[in-house]
Amino acid sequence: MHRLHRRDFLYGMGASLGTVAFNAMLQAEEKSKPKPKNLVLDQPLAPRDPHFKPRAKACIFLFMEGGPSHLDTFDPKPALEKLHLKEFVRKDAQVSAMASGKRYYIKSPFKHRQAGQSGISLCEHFSHLSEMADELCVYHGLQAESINHPTACYHMNTGNRFGGDPAVGSWMTYGLGTENQNLPAFIVLPEVAYPQGGSANWSNGFLPAYFQGTALRSKGSPILDLNPPTHVTRKTQRKNLDLLAALNQADMKRNPHEEVLAARMESYELAFRMQTQVPDIINLDKETKQTQEMYGLGKTETDSFGRRCLLARKLVEEGVRFVQIYAAGWDSHDYLDRSHKARMQAVDQPIAALLEDLKSRGLLDETLVVWTGEFGRSPDNGMRSGRQAAGRDHNAKGMAMWMAGGGVKAGHRIGATDEIGDHAVEVVNPIRNLHVTLEHIMGLDDNQLTYFHEGRFKVLSQTGGAVIKELLG
Repeated sequence: MHRLHRRDFLYGMGASLGTVAFNAMLQAEEKSKPKPKNLVLDQPLAPRDPHFKPRAKACIFLFMEGGPSHLDTFDPKPALEKLHLKEFVRKDAQVSAMASGKRYYIKSPFKHRQAGQSGISLCEHFSHLSEMADELCVYHGLQAESINHPTACYHMNTGNRFGGDPAVGSWMTYGLGTENQNLPAFIVLPEVAYPQGGSANWSNGFLPAYFQGTALRSKGSPILDLNPPTHVTRKTQRKNLDLLAALNQADMKRNPHEEVLAARMESYELAFRMQTQVPDIINLDKETKQTQEMYGLGKTETDSFGRRCLLARKLVEEGVRFVQIYAAGWDSHDYLDRSHKARMQAVDQPIAALLEDLKSRGLLDETLVVWTGEFGRSPDNGMRSGRQAAGRDHNAKGMAMWMAGGGVKAGHRIGATDEIGDHAVEVVNPIRNLHVTLEHIMGLDDNQLTYFHEGRFKVLSQTGGAVIKELLG
């Protein structure tokens, strides 16, 4: 029996015959309209053809959470040597105290050198990465929109500063599916502590739940309780899953639009398949001693990130579409020398090994590697606890990122910041254009990769964007 809600009752009381006729006409007109269609999701993770020939078929996204300083990594500014500790007052009205008030310039505590035949500038503490300099396309023209960590992380990862939208990896797997049905299509390798904003950084957002990122641990069981108790056999598991599927199918018939239920059913099956493949992939002890040493395994400062970089290589080799690795600790408002040096030394050898390993296996050309944070750092600092400190504040107007493989313009520096690194001045682009460029490299057109939600077609770029053609080889 249909229950009449109070709102419907009150509405019905006020409806005249004319209103009823008008509503009937609108309903008939609405039924006659063709319904918007999203991608066919009978097999949501099955491989799908790209919109055009892709430059890369997989992506490894290295996210340096906290905002690495472009001035101390890939964008040295000699002009800051003369301005070091010079005080000034910025009177511009700003939301954040980090961009106003009494300030002073800070020179970089590091030396930089030009590496490779391309002469790309890198910090001295990127000693291993300097050997792969000719594979890098370093971009200096990107600008963010937020100087708050959570909103900036959301923006870089999902295109929406306020979260709730699908991550880049979710969009990629929605558009392309995956080549290995025994593994998640979008895998995240975080540190023990999640980044600011948490798992919303790899959320499926309004896309079906199939496309959410799956976080794996690099040590021990990749997913807790992935394997059943020792007394439960594979045959027993299969029978249990078949019974559960039958019960869920009956529920699906009653609720055909319940996407979460369908995704949960698929997750059970995927977990069952993962039990046979994931343990072998994540067992890095089977790698040669030379490979383990190349990635820095066993060394205190590089072991954690090195394991995740090696795992990322193995995952894309097995057909995973999108792998994201997090490395935190780049938020250096003070102790810049000590903190940034430690972070560079932690990621330098593993990243260089990742690029070298991919290249030696013939995978770099078809794998896009991205290195970025959520924003850059300022050439100046504010007073910290009433005193000067060698550090940098957040800066959304200027930052450095790089890409390698995937048909990008290797061995080039693209764009530039001003003479003190405060803001981008050449080949300036917003984050949405970077997202459109990543889609383009993977063979996807942002205007065609749409999902109908809340009355409109939505895209990764939010409001549309353009490919940064200068980055493409």
